Amino acid sequence: MKLTQLDHEESKNASEADGDEATGANSSNADLPLHDPEQITRPPDGRSMHSQPQWRKDFPIDWPQDHYVARRDFAKFMVLTSAAFVIGQLWIGMQNIWRNHRGTPPIRKVASLSALSVGGSLVFQYPGPHDDCILMRVASDKLLAYSQKCTHLSCAVVPRIEEGVLRCPCHEGVFDLYTGRGIAGPPPRPLPRIMLDVRGDEVYATGIERRTV
Repeated sequence: MKLTQLDHEESKNASEADGDEATGANSSNADLPLHDPEQITRPPDGRSMHSQPQWRKDFPIDWPQDHYVARRDFAKFMVLTSAAFVIGQLWIGMQNIWRNHRGTPPIRKVASLSALSVGGSLVFQYPGPHDDCILMRVASDKLLAYSQKCTHLSCAVVPRIEEGVLRCPCHEGVFDLYTGRGIAGPPPRPLPRIMLDVRGDEVYATGIERRTV
């Protein structure tokens, strides 16, 4: 009977010790940091690491981490691109304020280079909403722009890029395409040239060159 009682007490003490160890283990596990799913190594075939060959255990492939880095780099690229665009627009705005203070025509976007094919042309307004100008792409790397108003009686000139001229249909005035100077008819002065600046895919008008000869 005494032996049985002693055995029962030893068994009870052993159970309490096991419980303390389990509680301590659970407590220590609770203190462990949770794994970030972005940092978990995952083999490409989806099987557990225990089922992988030794070479893959030695050289694990962090697919989630790679995807995380790709997303982070893309977000960084978008932020930097947006910042560069905002800074560029602020710079143009500051230049225009300075130009207006000096009485100089503003810088204004007039077209996208990708939207104007070689041999094509388009009409835009510069520097004001009623000042029609014409932009022409005479070669893949060459743009020309002039005021569209004939210097005779302000009729709208029409480009003939294949002929190398701009023609005024009102009184048969003819201007040289590459210089804007009159080569036939009554126009007394060259067409005012619009100064251009290409920034990436954007074409900007930056000023007007007025000539008498």
